[in-house]
Amino acid sequence: MQQSPTDAMRRRVVISSTIGNALEWFDFTVFGLFAATISKLFFPAGDPLASLLSTFAVFGLAFVARPLGGLVFGLYADRYGRKAALVAMITTMAIGTGLIGVLPTFASIGIAAPLLLLLARLIQGFSAGGEFGSASAMLIEFAPPGRKGFYGAFQTVSQALAFAIGAMLAVTLSKTLSPADFASWGWRVPFLLGILIGPVGWYLRRRCDESPEFQAYLAERAASTAPAKKTTLGQLFAEHPRELMASFGLIAAGTAIYYVGGVFLPAYAASELKLPLADAQLGLLAVSLSNIPLGLASGVLSDRIGRRGVIVPALLLYPFLYFMLFKQLVAEPSTAHLWQLQAVGLMLGVLGGAVPAFMTEIFPVGVRATGASLMYNLGVMLFGGLAPFVNTWMVQVTGDKSAPVYYIVVAATVGLLGMAVYRKTD
Repeated sequence: MQQSPTDAMRRRVVISSTIGNALEWFDFTVFGLFAATISKLFFPAGDPLASLLSTFAVFGLAFVARPLGGLVFGLYADRYGRKAALVAMITTMAIGTGLIGVLPTFASIGIAAPLLLLLARLIQGFSAGGEFGSASAMLIEFAPPGRKGFYGAFQTVSQALAFAIGAMLAVTLSKTLSPADFASWGWRVPFLLGILIGPVGWYLRRRCDESPEFQAYLAERAASTAPAKKTTLGQLFAEHPRELMASFGLIAAGTAIYYVGGVFLPAYAASELKLPLADAQLGLLAVSLSNIPLGLASGVLSDRIGRRGVIVPALLLYPFLYFMLFKQLVAEPSTAHLWQLQAVGLMLGVLGGAVPAFMTEIFPVGVRATGASLMYNLGVMLFGGLAPFVNTWMVQVTGDKSAPVYYIVVAATVGLLGMAVYRKTD
């Protein structure tokens, strides 16, 4: 009989998952925080909006690799264990991040610079692809009964922490360095620091046990005399279509909030609305830090009233508030109005407290990491990674500075439809 994990091991898993996830997501998202500078160095053009559009295209193309990474690492985690997959992913991320930190710019090597930048982003995307499903599965499989929402919320804590660390570095570098120094070497600092995730993440994750649920699943599979089932991927699509649709819808909504608010909005406010980039980064930092306790509280609440009771109200409230406050910002650009709009990102903390547990517990152990990873990355690729590019393109083509509000409304609607498809009790 499988022994229950000790409280000490549970704490180790939570700490290693949170710090490891934060380091990995920091490396992946910091590219967006420095998009305005990267656009000038790797995609020089006469029109600042065109340069930004090219940078966001590279940002979005990295997400093409994420479903592949999610599939590869998800299948690996469901067959060989969550721990082994998480160790491999964080090592791969360090390689992609380190490459960005040392890349020559367009002025030095011409067209090879943006091509190498794209390669580094694809490596990062492949690594990040399996992180959500495998790490979330690890967290909820170690959770005591009735606390899966709370444990799963540490996935949100780690992502908020990643944005907070990135924004803190961005604000510090922007405020302390001259524009020339920042453009010359300052923007590289976060990417070079990101190389540390390899040894640090490897050490933290190697010290954790394999999840007890997965060990029990392996033992049951080894002892079974029944004929082998379909492959994990075939079983997933044949037996769990509603779970897949619900997961995709939730990620479409949540990731639109995440990338429009955290990546598109700061760059857009600086380049198009002519507001100080440091102010936008400061607002992002405040929201990211606030989402840490808010996400944990939301996870606890979802354990008490159910995941649906937390998720649906947040999906209804967010687009309503975003619509009003984005229109206000465009009509009267100011730092105060920008911060008010960024504060709507607190709904991400509410969603993030319930979504990781919801997306993993609806799948059985044998397909859990694959199902969550695959839908997470398809949703992120279509509604998140391309969000900065699509929103910038919409503004450029239509001339309507408030066009991004419609993107948010559509994404939230997809999320609500996903919740409507899944009928089981949460």
